[in-house]
Amino acid sequence: MRALYKAERGPGLELRDVPEPVAGPHDVKIRVRKTGICGTDLHIESWDSWADQNLNPPFIPGHEFVGVVTQIGSEVTTAKVGDLVSGEGHIVCGLCRNCRAGRRHLCMNTIGVGVNRDGAFAEYVVVPESNVWLHPQDIDLDLASIFDPLGNAVHTALSFPVVGEDVLITGAGPIGLMAAAIARFVGARFIVITDVNEYRLDLARKMGVDAAINISTHNLADTMKNLGMKEGFDIAFEMSGHQSAMPVILSNVGHGARIAALGLPKDPISFDWAKVVTHMVTIKGIYGREMYETWYSMNSMVQKGLDISPVITHRFAASDWQQAFELARTGNCGKIILDWS
Repeated sequence: MRALYKAERGPGLELRDVPEPVAGPHDVKIRVRKTGICGTDLHIESWDSWADQNLNPPFIPGHEFVGVVTQIGSEVTTAKVGDLVSGEGHIVCGLCRNCRAGRRHLCMNTIGVGVNRDGAFAEYVVVPESNVWLHPQDIDLDLASIFDPLGNAVHTALSFPVVGEDVLITGAGPIGLMAAAIARFVGARFIVITDVNEYRLDLARKMGVDAAINISTHNLADTMKNLGMKEGFDIAFEMSGHQSAMPVILSNVGHGARIAALGLPKDPISFDWAKVVTHMVTIKGIYGREMYETWYSMNSMVQKGLDISPVITHRFAASDWQQAFELARTGNCGKIILDWS
């Protein structure tokens, strides 16, 4: 089969022929139709310090996908050949304290599909039955291929009640954009998003935000005044990982504000911890999806009309993966889809 292969430590990927994966008794083998490119995949291709410290080639990257089940293991009871499916990218141990308590997203022994084992940038991928998510046959395949990052956005956006609240989002990347659409869908009052990339700020306006602010040239105080806000933002989603984001958030939230932080900073950051205490601010770290409550939530919202289609801006054949990766690095795009048909 064709696969994007990480053969050794160092920059680069190679589209090559490799053996098809073999499904074990509890596994499902899937013919991949489409995949999304994630920031993690860019780290793997460029082989930055994070990749060098955490990954051990050879392996196939890719964890955002949709495909059709072609084979099931002898112990599989729920998936069937022909099912249209995506997959949760975190494989948990089932035995640690959090797994036993039903908090599988907090498993200390998590293995990442396309990170710690072969992933979905290939014609076939194998995942455990417990990680398979069944889609209706008529779902848009581009949308189905990005349920994984949509889940990150849902996990973040639904961490705190947002009905009637004023929401600040720092970072207009694809997950930040999807989080904005979710906050609007579930009833936020004002939604303001910040970034320095004008392409993505324009996408944010198409996603229905009340204000999309280039934080390098405008300040949030003026934006709040223009919107008629008087006490600061109630909720914030930190999606950028930039070292300036948390200080900006803390300068613009009110007493009792709640912050969901998904962005991963490269270096330690400093901010006004005294304000966290005196303003009784709650900060919650977000990683991945709650398994599998997040999947049920996003599935229900999509069925009832949540529209995130503007976030998908480019589509490439898998053979054109280099062009797709180059575009993703520029930031002048939303979500990019690779077609493995």
